[in-house]
Amino acid sequence: MTLIHLDDPHDERLADYVSLTDVVLRTRLEPAGGLYMAESEKVIRRAMRAGHRPRSMVLAQNWRPSLDDLVADVQAAGAPVFTGPIDLIESITGFHVHRGAIAAMHRPELPPVAQVLENARRVVVLENIVDHTNVGAIFRSVAGIGADAVLVTPRCADPFYRRAVRVSMGTVFQVPWTRIDPWPGGMKQVQDAGFQVAALALGPGAVSLDEFAASAPEKVALVLGTEGDGLSRVTLEHADRAVTIPMAGGVDSLNVAAAAAVAMWALRV
Repeated sequence: MTLIHLDDPHDERLADYVSLTDVVLRTRLEPAGGLYMAESEKVIRRAMRAGHRPRSMVLAQNWRPSLDDLVADVQAAGAPVFTGPIDLIESITGFHVHRGAIAAMHRPELPPVAQVLENARRVVVLENIVDHTNVGAIFRSVAGIGADAVLVTPRCADPFYRRAVRVSMGTVFQVPWTRIDPWPGGMKQVQDAGFQVAALALGPGAVSLDEFAASAPEKVALVLGTEGDGLSRVTLEHADRAVTIPMAGGVDSLNVAAAAAVAMWALRV
């Protein structure tokens, strides 16, 4: 098992990892290179179990003894493994490397919407949610509570961004998801597939989550809106129902990730 030892932060073989701030990931590497970053050994393992192919991995040398099996798997996939001191690795990437390992992974092709909906009963639609932490947290709740799939609108943050992947603990690899475009025009495809579209929103005409859950239809697509403005007017006009979470203590709403978890729990099947 041969690892490539690092001593030069300017090694051209590490170009995928250089100064990978979220801005760089959004604007340069990921869309153009077809890559995403899997950070921490647990996330890398989940990505590989999902069939994603590594391009390379960088491993802090003090983590090497406990990760020999992961190194072997990455090398068996035909990818090189680099190792070196953690401070050198963090100087290359530009951020603290969680649990001493990070891998550049080839992005898989996303499935069509019809395929994602085919065997689902509970689907979560993320409309223009731009915070990667919230996106990752929602995916973790989807996986943990048991919703079947996620649809992501064109302006929503990418679930494969480094922060979203890490916050999700790699569950973005096990939850079926894809982009739905256009939106809200694509809502009709969801409705035609037999889903009742429930918009989670405040406002007149909204029914309480308790009431909706008590007689929920077989197939529900729960739509969650952007952190600041909530759901768009057009989405609310075309949704089948508006649903609200009853609140107390003078609080009118929850963070979108918390609201998603509460609603999915209430609608679990």
